[in-house]
Amino acid sequence: MKRRTVLGGLSIAGLSSLAGCLGLVGMDEHESSPVGVEASVRDETGYAQTDIDDIVVEEEVGASIATETISVTNYMTEHEKSVSIGPLDGQRAAVFIVLTTPQISIAGRNVNPIEDMSAQEIIELVEDNYDDIGDISHDEDGEITILDGETTRSRFDADATFDGHDLPVDLHVSEAVPTDDDDLLVTIGVYPQDLRMQEESNVLELMEGVTADIDTNDDGDDGSDESENGENGDDDADGENGDGGGDDDESEDDDDGILGTLE
Repeated sequence: MKRRTVLGGLSIAGLSSLAGCLGLVGMDEHESSPVGVEASVRDETGYAQTDIDDIVVEEEVGASIATETISVTNYMTEHEKSVSIGPLDGQRAAVFIVLTTPQISIAGRNVNPIEDMSAQEIIELVEDNYDDIGDISHDEDGEITILDGETTRSRFDADATFDGHDLPVDLHVSEAVPTDDDDLLVTIGVYPQDLRMQEESNVLELMEGVTADIDTNDDGDDGSDESENGENGDDDADGENGDGGGDDDESEDDDDGILGTLE
């Protein structure tokens, strides 16, 4: 599966049971807003914004002729960085993703299940959606401030297969925080475990640098060619521009980023 299915998995969780209620109150379409990372933070950490993808999850509810389609539009903003380590030579093996999904309220109560999901539950969805990432184990927890909201961030150890090579990776996940646009936001960072000393601090800085003032025309040129110490960003990933509302065509998701190869 592709990276985009992570958010699809998050969004569909619980939607089936909620969809009937949403349809009854006329709440059949919901859309979040894309969110990214401050350009100065991307420059400092060497990550380039490479894509903004809209992910639509639809669920048909009802029976017989009385059916209705509930639609939830989410956004995933991808950032990548080239690294060289072990069998990897200049590969985009460090990834940071910002996911947004709309809050959905019924009678003043949010019913989007993402709000109450723990980092462990989020990472289990990641594991379910990627065949080539597994043996995920919890390592540590901490607190992080994202968009002025304090939340839990967790690090997990995992085994991944990248370009035919087995590769231990670190997975960082932050639990959901609300945005000013009444959305819920989750971040996920992945990098080869041997790069923990440099990339862990970068991922935490990216989390803290999340901003709603995203440049939807950003073309990923906020970093220069990557060196082995990972200080500079990947100049252009896949030739894909970060344009809001990305194409749903799965073929455009085929790239050599670490999560993009986990099919």
